[in-house]
Amino acid sequence: MKRFGARYGPTLKKRFTKIEALQRAKHKCPYCNKSSVKRIAVGIWHCRKCLTKFAGKAYTPRGEA
Repeated sequence: MKRFGARYGPTLKKRFTKIEALQRAKHKCPYCNKSSVKRIAVGIWHCRKCLTKFAGKAYTPRGEA
């Protein structure tokens, strides 16, 4: 993670990388079951297929981790 430079240590950078990859991935929509859900903001998710906006967890739409 070049944006942090020499700060924060490798363990926190690895943890941040894992969470960031999880939140930026496409997730399955609970309404139409397509993998087209993207994160808009913290806890706000949007399905590009059925155009549904719904609330979920901060980093994933459901409880998966």
